[in-house]
Amino acid sequence: MTEAVRGAARAWRPRVWPLLAMCALIFAPLRAEADCLLVADAADGRVLLETGTCDERVTPASTFKLALAAIAFDAGVLKGAHDPVMTYREGEIAWGGDKWRGDIDPEAWLERSVVWYSQRLVRALTPERVSRTLRALGYGNADLSGDPDAGRGPEWSWIASSLKISASEQMAFLRELDAGTLDLDPAAMSQAFALLPAYDGGEGWRVKAKTGGAFRLRPDGGVDRSRGWGWFVGRAEKGAERLLFVRQVIETNGARGSPGRRVRDDVLARWPVIAREALAAR
Repeated sequence: MTEAVRGAARAWRPRVWPLLAMCALIFAPLRAEADCLLVADAADGRVLLETGTCDERVTPASTFKLALAAIAFDAGVLKGAHDPVMTYREGEIAWGGDKWRGDIDPEAWLERSVVWYSQRLVRALTPERVSRTLRALGYGNADLSGDPDAGRGPEWSWIASSLKISASEQMAFLRELDAGTLDLDPAAMSQAFALLPAYDGGEGWRVKAKTGGAFRLRPDGGVDRSRGWGWFVGRAEKGAERLLFVRQVIETNGARGSPGRRVRDDVLARWPVIAREALAAR
């Protein structure tokens, strides 16, 4: 190798290596069977970044709460961030421990991802109405039948059960919800989005998003950790920039804990790099 070539190589490496490192940060998946990332410009809905498999329908898990909130606000069942307050009843699901017990309002429902509050909303709205509205909104397969043979009906349908949606469909729903163009009351859509938990996305980014995590339930009611679904969906803002994102993974490593929290932590840790790559694609 001549000195001129060596010099060119030395000059090339500092420019290329940061780009390679950035790509590795963006595209490095969690230990997962499938991994999708979508980032769109909130202004026009155009997808700026898409990686992985994004068209497979899977359980929405607790990301369903965002759609349920919009439907419940539209129907007047939810009236505000703190209305109605519902009180935990013995025998209801308390996977979240003490945080799920006591009095829960809509803000706490979304922040703590309280399953029994969702189940009561579905009962109040009726599964038929929720399914019909989901179908009109284009929300996945809109199937709230659940698993009747296992004794789990509509109130379980979004937890590794009959209701399924793809990451691409999640993004389409998110775009319309953010833009206020769904066939729902505009105030209801705005209120639902406002309930999303807030996070620090780093470098001045503010993230509002919902996690979702689920495992299959065995016939005996136990958890099958051989396959887990994790989601993190929402909006990130920094000054005039507004980006929508959907991240979905399917884990097969048998890890304990919520796949949704793992996906959330992964996205937040890498968000500034992801955002820069998405904005560069505009």
